[in-house]
Amino acid sequence: MPSVTDRYVPLDATILRDPYPVLAELRASEPVFWHEGMESWALTRYADCVRVLRDHATFARDPRRTGGTVAEPSLSVQSLDPPQQGRIRSLFMTALHAQDLAAIELRARRLVLGRLEDQADGEVFNAVSEIAVPLSVAVVADLLGVEPPPYAEFAAVSDAIMRSMDGGLDPSVVEPGRIARQQLSDLVESWFAASPQPGLLARVRASATGGDAHTRLYVKNTARVMFQGGYSTTAAAVGNAVHTLLTHPHALRQLRDRAVLATGVDELVRFDGPVQGTTRIAVRACRIGDVDIRPGQKVVPLFAAANRDPEAFTRPGQLVLDRTPNRHLGYGWGPHSCIGTTVAQAALRALITALNEHPAHLVPVGDGVRRRAATMRAFDTLPALLHR
Repeated sequence: MPSVTDRYVPLDATILRDPYPVLAELRASEPVFWHEGMESWALTRYADCVRVLRDHATFARDPRRTGGTVAEPSLSVQSLDPPQQGRIRSLFMTALHAQDLAAIELRARRLVLGRLEDQADGEVFNAVSEIAVPLSVAVVADLLGVEPPPYAEFAAVSDAIMRSMDGGLDPSVVEPGRIARQQLSDLVESWFAASPQPGLLARVRASATGGDAHTRLYVKNTARVMFQGGYSTTAAAVGNAVHTLLTHPHALRQLRDRAVLATGVDELVRFDGPVQGTTRIAVRACRIGDVDIRPGQKVVPLFAAANRDPEAFTRPGQLVLDRTPNRHLGYGWGPHSCIGTTVAQAALRALITALNEHPAHLVPVGDGVRRRAATMRAFDTLPALLHR
């Protein structure tokens, strides 16, 4: 039998198209396995993944806790572990909760309706570039209170950053990612230098004013991470949701019900989520399942596998729009989950509402092309057309 590393190749076209059958096999046969390509222990069971994400004392996000280093541009809320992370994350979450998310969602819905109107009846278009990218750039910029950068240009920068997250599997993506991060850092720096506009960024900047240089650095870097992470997560989630709705045509009709919409956006993310996994480092020796983990070894909770674990979700391979509770890991879990989760959910609601309001209905045209990325599950192209 082929080794686990040969059976689970994250960047293989077959896995990119549909990772769930292989992950289900591994969850049944080797729920905790060593992957040579990732140089990590990979976890496929929901309970194991949640344990690792909750136990900050044993599993570190911050490599400095095990003797590693973090480059200054990467010092952000996502590179810190609790309790050190608390102050910066609280700053951003307080500012997030102060935003008018209902108004942001309304503007996002209008944007989607406008993009749909721009598509000629019966002509094929790419739902990623025409809907997912503009919606995601606009909604995150709206949340932060900044002018949205040109859609296609920013999508290219974000794509380079996202691909560089898979540098362990493909070293060629590391340098383009570094350059893209610098470009994004320069953009964020210009936002901090400009006069503040109402929005999340103005609040965190005001809160950080007068603080020490260390705090200001973390705030700027976290703003960059929030824009990039919020965009890439939202764009991937929107693309995946469009694909799911195209392949489950009954679902869009069900989502006209506001109660179903409230639970359905979470189910779309559980069913085919954007974030496929994350990495932690064992601070001390521990045991997961039948495997002994040594200090310094990496552990990768595979969210894509956890979200289809039958021990955590009934009918895991089915789209159950009224599923509740639904504690999926589509955006991660806990203090290191995507800060932009709330706005990503608002974007999904705006998308679904607009698709149901528009007089034409969206139909698929052949297969889409998955992005060659392991950390984020996303589409490069997703052909569709509007049929009146």
